[in-house]
Amino acid sequence: MTSADQPAPGRTGDAVAERDLAAIELQLGRVPRGVRGVAHRCPCGLPDVVRTAPRLEDGTPFPTLYYLTCPRAASAIGRMENSGRMREMQDRLAEDPDLRASYTRAHESYIAERAEQARRDGVEPLPEGMQSTGGMPARVKCLHALVAHELAEPGVNPFGAEALEELPHWWDKGPCACVDENAREGSEGNGS
Repeated sequence: MTSADQPAPGRTGDAVAERDLAAIELQLGRVPRGVRGVAHRCPCGLPDVVRTAPRLEDGTPFPTLYYLTCPRAASAIGRMENSGRMREMQDRLAEDPDLRASYTRAHESYIAERAEQARRDGVEPLPEGMQSTGGMPARVKCLHALVAHELAEPGVNPFGAEALEELPHWWDKGPCACVDENAREGSEGNGS
C-alpha cells in the first residue's frame, strides 16, 4: 500500500461526531469505551482507528491508545498474524540494530503520546509496563496495535508500516458498516 492509497490521518484532537460513534459501535458490535478522537479514517470515510483514554471512567487502565475498529482491517491483520508474520518480524528485530532502534523510537513516541493523553484527561498516567502496546520495544506481539499506531502516526512504527504495506485494501468493498444518520440521536457515546 502506498501513501497515495491511504487517507490522511484524522486529527486526533477533534471531537468525535455522533455518526462516528455510531459507526464504531457497529464495527465493534458493542458500545465503544473511552473514545477521545478519530485517529485515522478509512478511504470509505468511516473511522478505522480511534484514540482512546488511558483510563476508563472508573479508573481502570485502558490497554490501547490507538484502537483499530474496522473489522475488515482487523480480519486481514489476523490472517497475517496467523501466517507467522510476527515471528519473522521478531527474528529480524533481534538481528537488526537499526530496526531495533526505530522500533524503540516508536515505543517512546507511543508512551509520550499516552502520557500526554493522560495529562489532557487529568488522570494518573498508566503504570510502567502498561504504557506501550504491541510488545514494543522488545517484542512483536500484536500487529493490530502496531498497524493502528502507524495509521494514527504515519512513519513512526516500522512494523506497523511493514504490515500495512502488505495488507489488502480492506475498503475496496465499500464501508464495513452502514451508519444511519439518526442511529445515535440523543445518545451519549462516551466510551471504546
